[in-house]
Amino acid sequence: MAGIGFSLKRLFSKKGVLAIMRAYGYAGIICAGPMVLGVILLTGMALISRLAGVSAHDRELMNSMLTYSLLWSLTVTSWFNMVITRYTSDMLYEEKPNRVMPCFYGSLAIMLTIGAVSYGIFLFFSGVRLIYQLECLWFSLVLIVVWTETVFLTALKDYKGIVLAFAISLMIGFILALILVILGRATIAALMLCVIVAYGILMVWYFKLLLDYFPHSEGSKFAFLRWFDKYRSLAFNGGFVNIGLFAHLVIMYFGPLREQVEGLFYGAPLHDVPALMAFFSILITTVNFVTSVEVRFYPKYRNYYSLFNDNGSIRDIEQANTEMISVLRRELTYAGHKQFLCTILFVVIGTFVMQRTDFGFSDLAVSIFRFLCAGYGIYAISNSIMLILLYFEDYTGAFLGTLFFAVVSVAATIYSILFVPTNFYGLGFVIGGLCFYFIVWLRLEWYVRRLPYFLLCRQAVVPGLDRGPFVWLCDRLDARQERLEAQRQERLDRKADRRRAKRTEQLEQEVEDIHQGDDGETAENGG
Repeated sequence: MAGIGFSLKRLFSKKGVLAIMRAYGYAGIICAGPMVLGVILLTGMALISRLAGVSAHDRELMNSMLTYSLLWSLTVTSWFNMVITRYTSDMLYEEKPNRVMPCFYGSLAIMLTIGAVSYGIFLFFSGVRLIYQLECLWFSLVLIVVWTETVFLTALKDYKGIVLAFAISLMIGFILALILVILGRATIAALMLCVIVAYGILMVWYFKLLLDYFPHSEGSKFAFLRWFDKYRSLAFNGGFVNIGLFAHLVIMYFGPLREQVEGLFYGAPLHDVPALMAFFSILITTVNFVTSVEVRFYPKYRNYYSLFNDNGSIRDIEQANTEMISVLRRELTYAGHKQFLCTILFVVIGTFVMQRTDFGFSDLAVSIFRFLCAGYGIYAISNSIMLILLYFEDYTGAFLGTLFFAVVSVAATIYSILFVPTNFYGLGFVIGGLCFYFIVWLRLEWYVRRLPYFLLCRQAVVPGLDRGPFVWLCDRLDARQERLEAQRQERLDRKADRRRAKRTEQLEQEVEDIHQGDDGETAENGG
């Protein structure tokens, strides 16, 4: 969602190391805060449970339940987030901020229903205790709300509030867990409740920030569904990225490294722990995309497009195009260099730490860690290029890149667990990332050379009609909502009528009592 760069630009304009660190910190929390919170809490709760003397089986079960809940919530929201982002951006561009919160409520209603039903069915047959089932379901639903809130947070300018919410929720979660350890009550159910409370505080705080920024609501809660028919490929982009990014983790639960924790909960510690460590290597590119590409590229991008809208001269348009492409190439190159250096540092330092510590990392875990660091690094650069394609509205190129990323990553990972030695596990994810990179890179190079053509010659002369399954669904949900509102209003009117009738009867009774009293007094006086 373009726009966050304008406020970050003011932060980066300030001089000094502390000012730069502050700007990067804000960008990091905004872009990756909830995911970082999840990784920190997973790691922290594992350490606290070890400190509390929780058995190894219970620790593995808690880790599996938290991981499954995270992956399930991310899977549900991934199919909606890009479309919601596009809809919200369009509403803000059209100066209709009152349409934002209805989209938030409507999308949550659908996602929470899908998440509750699908995950609830899995948990019902999972074979774990009922209290664990309820906590897993609760946690996943809270996560769905948080992931959705992060989509809208890029429109906010209250960076201090966002960072404060992140820090306080994290601190409270750990403090509650430590209190339980001191009291000797650190069970799995209790520690999971601490995680839920931490994310619950973050969810409520983020919701308050959204209400402060978008205090008014107007329009249909399901109007965003029309954007699914209008920008169909965006939904697949988000879903395919999620599949390519996390499917290799799930596939490993069916390979030689899998361990059955309890019931339907499986794990692959030799693969999961290196993956968790390698994940942090992409944070530099995640933050860099917002702070570098958006802050420096977006003004050039906006200037180039405004020249078409404001009847700019051919010379000005060509110059703006040259400047925009030059800045884009430079910033993507810088991002690639930073990610390459970060990946090298993670591989070298991470390997040293894993081999020198007493946590029991085997040579196999170290080998998987190296492959996954490379895979995550390639993915981070590829994802940045894919987002640039979305800036230029090249939905076809982004769709092809994410499709091949998902298909190749899944296929190569399955092939690796069937026919490749275990010390090459993680290579399938690397191959999927390389396919993703080459497709989006070649597509971007081809697309920017023909950018004026795509801007001027491929736009529809007559706007397309609103047709499609999601338009139909939107109409039905709107009609149902109108019926419910009409029924609700009718009930309120009936209640109001009954209250008025009752009040009228009371008044008539009071008048009648007064008249009877007056008649009695007259009779006594006459007597």
